[in-house]
Amino acid sequence: MRKKGKKYVQALELIEKGKAYTKEEAIELVKKTSTSKFDGSVEVAINLNVDTKKTDQQIRGAIVLPNGTGKSKRVLVLTKMAEQVKAAQSAGAEFVGDADLVDKIQKENWLDFDVIIATPEMMPLLGKIGKVLGPRGLMPNPKTGTVTTDVKKAIEDVKKGRIEFRTDSYGNVHAIIGKVSFDADKLVENLQSFVTTIVKLKPQTAKGSFIKNISVSSTMGPGVKVDISTLTN
Repeated sequence: MRKKGKKYVQALELIEKGKAYTKEEAIELVKKTSTSKFDGSVEVAINLNVDTKKTDQQIRGAIVLPNGTGKSKRVLVLTKMAEQVKAAQSAGAEFVGDADLVDKIQKENWLDFDVIIATPEMMPLLGKIGKVLGPRGLMPNPKTGTVTTDVKKAIEDVKKGRIEFRTDSYGNVHAIIGKVSFDADKLVENLQSFVTTIVKLKPQTAKGSFIKNISVSSTMGPGVKVDISTLTN
């Protein structure tokens, strides 16, 4: 088992074991317990009471955080529509193309982008490289707003701080909600917005309490448990 560093151990001492903090207290602790020399990210992890073996209980979606994530994203737009090409270029997409860029991904393993936005007619082509894009979380999907005929809005949302999320096989959802350098109130607002979005996606077939646990942490920092009631009432 890897030994924890001195800074991590010192940070851990600031957190009361087993205690669930209010959302405001938790965010303040995350900022205090950040151990990285760089401006680390702040992440939320939510454990949901769902059975991910059932298709209707697999949670997936996207949200534009009110205060962004502090990270810039490179956008690739794939479309055959001339008007959408112009819209993508004017909205600030880093790369715009169609079959030529799909071929580049397939033949050269080109992945110098963070998000793909595609218009519907491109999906049959993208299906051919699903095995490349899928495992990396890059496959466009209507549920996350990345398959659309409104390319301009999709790009603007990504640039503003849109994040995508989905449950893993254990029913956990992870997301970056900002940077350690953000003001605490902005991180709290992003956290609240994200949790509210998750709550709205509760499947009708899910039984009992939907959210089992919420914790927040910084890059390389310890997790801080959040009192669920301060985010859901």
